[in-house]
Amino acid sequence: MTATAPRFGAARVLWLILATAALLGSVLSGTASAHAALTGSTPKDGAVVATAPKDVTLTFSEQVAMGDDAIRVLEPSGKRADTGELRDLCAGAVVKYGVDLHSGLPEGTYTVAWRAVSADSHPISGAFTFSIGAPSKTTVALPKEEAGGGVVGVLYGIARYVSYGGFVLLVGGAAFVLACWPRGAAVRPLQRLVVRGWAALTAATLALLLLRAPYTGADFGPGSLGAVLETKTGAALVSRLLLLGAAALFVAVLFGAYTRREDEGEKKDLTFGLAIGGTVVAAGIAGTWALSEHASAGLQPLVAMPVDILHLLAMAAWLGGLAALLVALYREPSVEGSAVRRFSRVAFGSVVVLAATGVYQSWRQVGSWSALTGTAYGRLLLLKVALVAVLVAVAWLSRRWTRRMAETAVAAAPEDAAGDAEGGEDSEAGDSVAGGDSEAGDTDAGGGAAVPVTVPDDPERAAQLARQRAVLAAARAKRVRDADPERAGLRRSVLAEAGVAVVLLAVTTVLTTTEPGRTVEEAGAAQTSAPAAVPDRPLDLTLPFDTGGVNGKGTVRLTLDPGRSGRNAMHVYVDGPDGRPLDVPELKVAYTLESKQIGPLPVLPERVAAGHWSSTAVQVPMPGEWKLQVTVRTSDIDQTTIDKNVKIG
Repeated sequence: MTATAPRFGAARVLWLILATAALLGSVLSGTASAHAALTGSTPKDGAVVATAPKDVTLTFSEQVAMGDDAIRVLEPSGKRADTGELRDLCAGAVVKYGVDLHSGLPEGTYTVAWRAVSADSHPISGAFTFSIGAPSKTTVALPKEEAGGGVVGVLYGIARYVSYGGFVLLVGGAAFVLACWPRGAAVRPLQRLVVRGWAALTAATLALLLLRAPYTGADFGPGSLGAVLETKTGAALVSRLLLLGAAALFVAVLFGAYTRREDEGEKKDLTFGLAIGGTVVAAGIAGTWALSEHASAGLQPLVAMPVDILHLLAMAAWLGGLAALLVALYREPSVEGSAVRRFSRVAFGSVVVLAATGVYQSWRQVGSWSALTGTAYGRLLLLKVALVAVLVAVAWLSRRWTRRMAETAVAAAPEDAAGDAEGGEDSEAGDSVAGGDSEAGDTDAGGGAAVPVTVPDDPERAAQLARQRAVLAAARAKRVRDADPERAGLRRSVLAEAGVAVVLLAVTTVLTTTEPGRTVEEAGAAQTSAPAAVPDRPLDLTLPFDTGGVNGKGTVRLTLDPGRSGRNAMHVYVDGPDGRPLDVPELKVAYTLESKQIGPLPVLPERVAAGHWSSTAVQVPMPGEWKLQVTVRTSDIDQTTIDKNVKIG
């Protein structure tokens, strides 16, 4: 049984790496941001408005899909304050949606909770508050979990990773057989690899289709699947299932009629047909990702989608072919060196395509050097580039082992020819003995002469002998395999390549669910260009004045508490030149928001005491830079107005 241990050990290592990378990818993708971002709202987050608005509007950085219940406005008591009817306010490049509010809303703090699906299929959600009149306590709790999170998010992330892995094994394994090792179509381990890739991709696609509704925040029910099918992502998943039906037919022909075809001309024609048909099906499956994810949204989508398809196909040819080569080296030691060399050329071409398409995708999604290190997408991209560099370095070692295999084969060829010429008759005799009936004889584990084997009549004993012969055959294959140091070195380097490739695939999966750096910077720029928020603290001003008459000089001290939009308490103190309270006949205050053409809004404070005026009902409709005007009259004819620009949060 020790003969099969190396095979199981290699497979166990690969599956351990695969499971770790899948868990890492699913956890990270569950916390990743999506492509679109909320860039503004009316009312703004934290705003205090004097009167109840007629509606609530949200503005996004890119196109999003929203359902009828995507925006919910809740009163302080938790009761719905909106009508529930979504209004599409998009115009040109502006992506805006709104919902009308009921009339007669009471004062207090309102909660706005929203959810949407960005153009690249990823869900986004959020919540904020605003107040009417004055802030108040609210029984509504802001949602802590973002869309696409929780257990459903983890399951969806695992299904995404498995779908990429299945695509790589299906396409790369089939390409390895057709382009590098046609004889491998009859090798059982290779057949199982490709079929398992097809099964994994099909099962993952079905899982994604069923999980799509709860993943985007919708309720899972009988009608949820129909709603998903009407979306771009649902259509892409259904198209992928249909293409997988064609892929099943391709696999059946590849491992059926193709392996049985003996005529070289017919087999060449069938190879050409399979190559064309397989390329079309593989490109179609890759297109289901390009049409529904990052490539379909943002900058230059008509160029980005074909580039993304090429990127996916090159990735599958390289990584999937690597997995197929690893299986061949461990499970079929007789794989020819020419097949390894052909795959080396395919891998080199795939790396060139990956580099060219990757540079374009990086420019499109990152946008600037600062985003490369300042955003999650940029840092993941740097990690992916580092992994690719490691993979190329290990592949270079594999190419060295491949060249050494070729040199060893060339050096051994003359010796084999001489041996055949001297002992041709003995070789023929030995071949006839080795090719004889297995029931008549077998060779021992040491490779000596044939030992007669008697087949017992007892079926159980016969089965036991068959198992023993299988163990002996495996031991012989292991000795042949281990006797070739070049092939052993190639197996180790290819195993290392496969391990790095599995982790690289996990990082790629996470990258597809992360908000691109260009979008992050654009959203940040939009927020920076908006008026800066002012801390919640009382406004305290000191303004000197001079009316030009007797006792016409002095100082006005004005305080506004809490100094933000909404209801405020205002106190005005008038002092004379000596610092004592100055009792003036009249004092008026007005506010003007020139940027919004609001005002002047007059305030008529009441006299509290000599030199002290106040008002407890000063309403500031919205935050911004307001122009404050104070009019002071010291006699029947002496009057002046002083003004000051102040920021109110």
